[in-house]
Amino acid sequence: MDYAHSTADMDVQTLRVLVDQQMQLIAERDLQIAQQMALITHHERTITEREARISVLAAEIARLRHAQFAARSEKMDPAQRALFEETMAADIAAVEAELEALQPPAADEHAKDHPRQAPKRRPLPEDLERVETRHEPSTCTCGQCGGELVHLGDHVSEKLSCKPLQFFVRRDVYPQYACRGCETITAVPVAPTVIDRGIAAPDLLAQVLVAKYVDHLPLYRQEAIYARSGIAIPRSTLAEWIGACGVALQPLVDRMRDALLQLPALHADETPVGMLEPGTGKTHRSYLFAYRSGIGPPITVFDFCTSRSGQHARRFLGDYRGALMVDDYVGYKAMFAAGMTELGCWAHARRKFVDQHKASGSPIAREAIKRIAVLYRIEAEAKAMTIDDRHAYRQKHAVPALQAIKAWLDDLRPQAAGNSGTANAIDYTLRRWPALARYADDGAYPIDNNPIENAIRPIALGRKNWLFAGSETAGNRAAAIMSLLATAKANGHEPQAWLTDVLTRLPTTKDRDIDTLLPLPNTP
Repeated sequence: MDYAHSTADMDVQTLRVLVDQQMQLIAERDLQIAQQMALITHHERTITEREARISVLAAEIARLRHAQFAARSEKMDPAQRALFEETMAADIAAVEAELEALQPPAADEHAKDHPRQAPKRRPLPEDLERVETRHEPSTCTCGQCGGELVHLGDHVSEKLSCKPLQFFVRRDVYPQYACRGCETITAVPVAPTVIDRGIAAPDLLAQVLVAKYVDHLPLYRQEAIYARSGIAIPRSTLAEWIGACGVALQPLVDRMRDALLQLPALHADETPVGMLEPGTGKTHRSYLFAYRSGIGPPITVFDFCTSRSGQHARRFLGDYRGALMVDDYVGYKAMFAAGMTELGCWAHARRKFVDQHKASGSPIAREAIKRIAVLYRIEAEAKAMTIDDRHAYRQKHAVPALQAIKAWLDDLRPQAAGNSGTANAIDYTLRRWPALARYADDGAYPIDNNPIENAIRPIALGRKNWLFAGSETAGNRAAAIMSLLATAKANGHEPQAWLTDVLTRLPTTKDRDIDTLLPLPNTP
């Protein structure tokens, strides 16, 4: 009995242990299941949040691109537009980077079948210096089997890099030799420079001028930039260099003006700049008058003037009796009365209708825009023709289109409300009609004033950085330097390389050879 009872007790205890173990296993399994469910729930929540974030980012990219595209047709200050475009590009790039990080590669069959195309990258210029770093494995034996590694080839990755502005000393040595017999000294003459006994080489002078008048960096900023490279150049010294270069370069500008006035048609426009009034600390509203060739190689000449008076244009143009493309500014009217031919700008006329269409959706403005587009299509077809062929083509195609526009506007005008935007646009076009239609009379005449407007557009950014022209002399100097650099850029020259070459050769160039320094085609 005792044995049987003892055995039964042991069986019960064993059974209890087994039951406890099973219960513990069940509890552990339930815990694992709960943990797995929590993990699944977390993953599902993460996926849901990620998908929601992807939808938000995709919508944000669409909004940004729409805003970026829509802004292209809006009127903006050039400086504001540049800042806006930079900001939009940075915003879109940031959102795309976040979106790409959220999207796993080849997440589904669609992604596998439609992989995202990598953006096409321009190849880096072959003439750039290559600084190569080789990344060799730490050992020449296989990490798996210990065998010897065999070189199969190289994977090459190229990244564009740069160094801070670097200065160096250009040391010109002129050995001197003597003849013991006659005591004659022989040596290569020291080459003259733009600034005698100055420390600046031509390339440094070009750097300062281009930074100020192309990159719009005021001298105090340049002073700070050069100081970071370990070179202390006071802005007063930089200013002296600019003054000396302006004087030296003036003959080139005078020659460009002479060449400009030999052409049958010119563009003209003006833009305000500030000039500091001596002794008052206040700025006076001055103007840069701009003139550009209407045909042939682009030549741009700026003329700094203390006011917008038409006398400044008359002084600059002198006895010129060609054609002048201008807006409707009254300052030019006296020259047209004296025999100069007036050309009207179709871009200005079109802009009146564009503004009205944006403001009210006017069907008349929309139709006017379509009719003016026909004129520009004819111009595009005639662009590569000779002057005579372009004239004949305009007579055949543009003149009938112009006549149709004129008749249409004449019929519409009585129907337009007296002071409406549409009526104002029609009145402007009809009032300017003789000047607007005159471009068809000669193949050398331009259809609009866009080339000169493009030439003066950088001035808007520059004047915010120059703050003001320090005096009338400084304004004239700035106008001369900007004339050369604008013409160089328009003719495909890299401004700093061209200016370095000119400042190097200028001291030894005779007056009769000054044309060889101009930034025009067929000049070295």
